Amino acid sequence: MTASHTSRQTVATEGDEAPADPGHPVGSSAPDEAAATARTDVITRGRSAAADDVEQQSQRLRARDLRLSYGEQVVVDGLDLDVVDGTITGVIGPNGCGKSTLLRALGRLMRPDRGSVLLDGGRIHKMSSKEVARTLGLLPQSPAAPEGLSVADLVARGRHPHQAWYRQWSSRDETAVAEALAMTGITELAERAVDELSGGQRQRAWLSMALAQGTDLLLLDEPTTYLDLSHQVDVLDLIGRLHDEIGRTVVMVLHDLNLAARYVDRLVAMKDGAVVAEGRPHEVLTEELLADVFELRARVIADPVVGTPMVVPVGGRRTGGSA
Repeated sequence: MTASHTSRQTVATEGDEAPADPGHPVGSSAPDEAAATARTDVITRGRSAAADDVEQQSQRLRARDLRLSYGEQVVVDGLDLDVVDGTITGVIGPNGCGKSTLLRALGRLMRPDRGSVLLDGGRIHKMSSKEVARTLGLLPQSPAAPEGLSVADLVARGRHPHQAWYRQWSSRDETAVAEALAMTGITELAERAVDELSGGQRQRAWLSMALAQGTDLLLLDEPTTYLDLSHQVDVLDLIGRLHDEIGRTVVMVLHDLNLAARYVDRLVAMKDGAVVAEGRPHEVLTEELLADVFELRARVIADPVVGTPMVVPVGGRRTGGSA
């Protein structure tokens, strides 16, 4: 075994007794405007095509009559949800409505008070951590890596669910790490420390770890948090390509409604711990829903670039367009 393999194996087996977290298996020059428009247009067309077939697809991940709480504070109550295979689903809603809590329950990080999360027909909380982590990956909001940990070793942690006393680090794992780094475009950063990276680079590193995990289902809690607009688009473009090229089923919590409308097949809108609307972006993002869920007066118009719904708030300090 080479030194590189030894390093990967050591990292991958640390923390075996940690709580289940499938995401941490504990679980250049910018393109020109025309290229960027073409890239986004292709992704949007892909989203629309997938949405057209939504009724014909199965659901491997489901929630039934879910009740979730922190102590005496009930956050989610009576929630039902079907995650449609082969789609990107965006979860939206105001702060505190239960989006991240729902994602934690779907990823087996939180046990429901009532109801169940079903993965391939089985109750997810009765499955072992590794069994779940071979199928489902979860990236929590703003994950943190140990100080000085290299990108390559972070990505190698994604292989932890595939390790056992009888199956140690192998060339298959090394290949999975290399492919994940290449897919996210950060091969040249492999030996850099994660805490030295920019926000966009760091998010790519965490996505690489999830890819190395090799799961069909990917849960992302606000993957664009703390990123500037350019890096938000960059990360969402990457997620779109992972779906289109590899067929990942993705569920992600997003705050930017206009970006959500561009990049997802389906939207799930939450309010006060319940799902109040779900469907294609143009079915969910209505002026009535914005007023009810977000208490926002807004117009919904067609995005002039790609035609998806675009939310334009009404009012504000400047209404005449002058300084």
